[in-house]
Amino acid sequence: MGRLSDVARVLLAGIRLVNGSVALVAPTAFARRAGVDPEASPAVLYALRLFGVRTVLIGTDLLRRDPEARARALRVAPLIHVSDVAAAAIAGGQRQLPAKAARTAVLVSSANVLLALLARRGAPSRG
Repeated sequence: MGRLSDVARVLLAGIRLVNGSVALVAPTAFARRAGVDPEASPAVLYALRLFGVRTVLIGTDLLRRDPEARARALRVAPLIHVSDVAAAAIAGGQRQLPAKAARTAVLVSSANVLLALLARRGAPSRG
């Protein structure tokens, strides 16, 4: 794996682990930072915990020693992050998220798409 792709993979894993951990252990703070009032929408805390678990698990997959597990994680990473971009854009467009929070989510997820694509460039292609 090339140096740039390895750096991108580890950086993407770090972003996933940090965001996922915060959403999992401090969903109220995460919601407020996203501009969502958890008292007005308490179900958001459940959704953020689900997001947190998912994000931590896919972040750890990128750090596995097993090259096949890493390759699998790298194959699905762009799809995951493109889906996140679309979800954030739709939520913003439908005013389910405040505009600033939706823009931030689109930017972060777009950066993750770029990192995922860079990480894949040096990854072995396994089936």
